[in-house]
Amino acid sequence: MILTPKMKLLLASGLASLMLMSPALAENMLRISNTEDPKTADAQMTTDLYTLPLNIFDRLVESETTGPGQSSLVPGLAESWEVSADGLTYTFHLRAGVKFHDGAVLSADDVVYTFDRMLNPATKALNTDILTFIAGAEDRLDGKADSVSGLKALDDHTVQITLAQPYAAFLALLAAPGASIYERAFTEAAGDQFGLTPETTNGTGPFILRDYTLNDSQMLEANDDYWRGRPELDRLLVRVVADSETLRMLFESDEIDVLDLDYAPTQTPYFYGSDTWKDQIRSGPRVGIYYYNINQAQKPFDDVRVRKAFQMAIDRQTIVDKNFYGKGKLEDGVMPRGLTCYAPAEPIAYDPAKAKELLAEAGYPDGVDITLSQAANWSQKWSDMNQIVQAQIAAAGFRATIETPDEATFMAARKAGETHNYMQVWSADFNDPDNFFYTFFSESGSKSRAYNNNDPEVFADIVKARGMVDQEARCKLYQDLTARIVGTDAAWVPLFSLDHNYVVQPRVKNFVVPWNGWSDMSYYKVEVE
Repeated sequence: MILTPKMKLLLASGLASLMLMSPALAENMLRISNTEDPKTADAQMTTDLYTLPLNIFDRLVESETTGPGQSSLVPGLAESWEVSADGLTYTFHLRAGVKFHDGAVLSADDVVYTFDRMLNPATKALNTDILTFIAGAEDRLDGKADSVSGLKALDDHTVQITLAQPYAAFLALLAAPGASIYERAFTEAAGDQFGLTPETTNGTGPFILRDYTLNDSQMLEANDDYWRGRPELDRLLVRVVADSETLRMLFESDEIDVLDLDYAPTQTPYFYGSDTWKDQIRSGPRVGIYYYNINQAQKPFDDVRVRKAFQMAIDRQTIVDKNFYGKGKLEDGVMPRGLTCYAPAEPIAYDPAKAKELLAEAGYPDGVDITLSQAANWSQKWSDMNQIVQAQIAAAGFRATIETPDEATFMAARKAGETHNYMQVWSADFNDPDNFFYTFFSESGSKSRAYNNNDPEVFADIVKARGMVDQEARCKLYQDLTARIVGTDAAWVPLFSLDHNYVVQPRVKNFVVPWNGWSDMSYYKVEVE
C-alpha cells in the first residue's frame, strides 16, 4: 500500500482509522475537532465537554445564538410555559409526538425522571446545582427523600416544577446542557453505561451517535425524524486532536472543516495574516471575563484606596495585545458583553501616577509589598500574565511577589477566604447576571472565593435580584450593583473579555459563533456545500 502525503499526515496524528472508516468523505459531513475525549455523552456526568449533549439531546428551553455575542431563550421540548405570579410554579407544555432516537415518544414522565435522576445521590451527577432551586431537591440530594416534591407530571404532556423560592434565572438554567432530557425506560436499562457507547445513548436531538472510538473520534448522523426538521448535515465527525500544529495541518490539508482557534491559539497570527484564510475567520465575543481577585481581608487591600490603586496600575490593553493578539475588549464591570442586562460600565483608567498618589494617601508613600498567587499546575498563560502585571504595577509602587502553591493548597486557602490576589477567568454557564454576581459577590461567594467584600447592601441586593419578576427593574439593579462593586467598593479588577475565533473551510455555510464562553455548540443549522 502506497501512503499519500495526506495519509501520512493522518497516520502521524493517530487518525488513520477515520480514513478507513469512511473511504470517501460524505459531501454533507462536517468535520470538527476537540482536544480531548469527552468520555461520555451523558450531560449529567460532565461539566465542560458539551458537543455531544448539545447535538444528541434537547432541553425544555433552548438558549439560541441569534448573532455574535447575542442569544435568546426559545421554546425547546416545551412549546410553551407559564410562570405563576409569585414566581414559584412553572408549568411546561410539551410538544406532542416528539420521538427519541429509539422511536419512543417523549412524555412528561421522562422529564420528571431526568431531573430526579440528576438529583438522586446514587447517580453522582456533576450538574446538580442547576436544579437545587426546585422544592425538595436538597432532601433528594441528601438521601432524605425518594423523590423530588417539586417535580410533577400533571399528564402526558404537562410538567409542573415548583421552586423552593423564586429564582428569576430558572428558565436560563433549564437551557444549560446539563438539563438535557432523557427517556426513562432506555436510560434505566442502560444504567451506569448510559452515554458511553452508541448503543447506550439515546436522545431527541438533531443527531444520533453512531460510532465512538475512545480518544480518537465520534461520528454522529442526522436524525431523519427530528421534530424541528432534519439537519442539513448528513454526518458530524468529531476528531480528537490535541496538538495545535497538527490541527492546523489537518485544516490546511482539508481534513477539518472548522478550526476553533481556542484549540490552537498560537496559530491566530498565522490565520489572521493569511491571504488564503483571513476572510474565512468567523469571530464573535464570548460571554466571559478575565479578572483579578482582590482579598480585602489582607493588608494593604483592606483600604479601598489601595484597591483602587491596584485597579488603575494594571495596563489591561497591553495584556490583551501581548497575550491574546489583541483579540478582545476591555471590561469595566461585573457583566461581560453579551450577557443579559449588560450595559457599559464606568471605564477604569490606566493611570499609574494616580495609583501612586492613592497609595501615598493610604499610608504607603514608599510603596507596598504584596503577593500574587496562582496554582502551580495552572497553564503557562497565567504565569505570563502575572509577570506582566508584576512589572506594570511596580510603577505605582506595588512590589509584587508571585507565589505558586500546589492546586490543593490554593483551593483550600481560597475556600477559607485566605488566598492572596489571583487572576482567573469565568465564562457563562447560563445567560443570566446571577451567574456572575452571586458566584463572586454574594455573602457565600465573597468568602469562598476570597474577596471578603463584606458589603451588606450588595449581599441584600444580589438576593433581591434573584427573585425579581420585573426584568427591566432587575437589569437596572444589576447595573447599579456593578457601580457599587467595581466603583465604590473596588472589590475586583475586571480585565477583559476575549473574542472567540474560528476558521472555516469555504464550503461551510451558516456557521454562527456560539454566544457563550464554550467551544461546544449545536451544529443543527450548519450546512456544507
